[in-house]
Amino acid sequence: MTPADHGNDPLPPPVVAALRCSVCGDPIGAAGRTLRCGNRHSFDLARQGYVNLLHARIPAGTADTAPMVAARADFLASGAYAPLADELARVCAEAGGLVVDAGAGTGYYLARVLEASEAYGLALDVSAVALRRAARAHPRLGAAVWNLWEPWPVGDGVASVVLNVFAPRNGPEFHRVLRPDGLLVVAAPAPDHLRELGDLVLAVDERKDERLDATLGEYFTRTGRTEVRREVELTPRQVRQAVEMGPAGFHLDRDGRRERLDALSEPQAVTLSFTVSTYRRKG
Repeated sequence: MTPADHGNDPLPPPVVAALRCSVCGDPIGAAGRTLRCGNRHSFDLARQGYVNLLHARIPAGTADTAPMVAARADFLASGAYAPLADELARVCAEAGGLVVDAGAGTGYYLARVLEASEAYGLALDVSAVALRRAARAHPRLGAAVWNLWEPWPVGDGVASVVLNVFAPRNGPEFHRVLRPDGLLVVAAPAPDHLRELGDLVLAVDERKDERLDATLGEYFTRTGRTEVRREVELTPRQVRQAVEMGPAGFHLDRDGRRERLDALSEPQAVTLSFTVSTYRRKG
């Protein structure tokens, strides 16, 4: 079965078993292409294979747009961030059960983790546009639209791994859905990531690692941290995609940024720099 074929199938049973009704919190079951709880709240799978569990519209500027998602998909397909995906796969190689990717986007990193393990994957993201791609990224992956800042429609202690790559960090929910022996894996840009692009991208706080540990410290103990860093040459197209796919993609009309991107004609040497941190639950 190819990932594209998988996008037309119901969600994998282990993913359905982990989900909860986003109205009442009860377990849900699958009946064909519909998820339904005992109180008869139901959610239909979209044609592309994901399920939307939200009840309200997301404010503008919150969810990745179609152009941002298209830029990210093309950029990641070029292999520029493959070393990061490989490191995440290495860290999660022993994972079984369920990996929950909080802020999964197109499912690129989660699919790589699933390729290296025997686990199933649940991709959570607020962007339905992104999850159209994630739902097709791997046969053992299921995708659900959800706002990560809200209590998740996921059962207690169902995940062996929570994966969080450049996405919002909801420490209480990470802790709740992880098994007692579960692993939290967080990937974040380092301060020198894409520094050569200047104000075309959002600057990374020099104290980001400290803030990360402070944010999660009430619920987790850090057990490891590795750096993934390389110098690469990006084509003008890749530079444009790297800018358009991130938070700066919401602000391209400011300060002539779009014009500067359009004027690029030569390859650009840039630094790709990330940290991958692992945590274990407290309590």
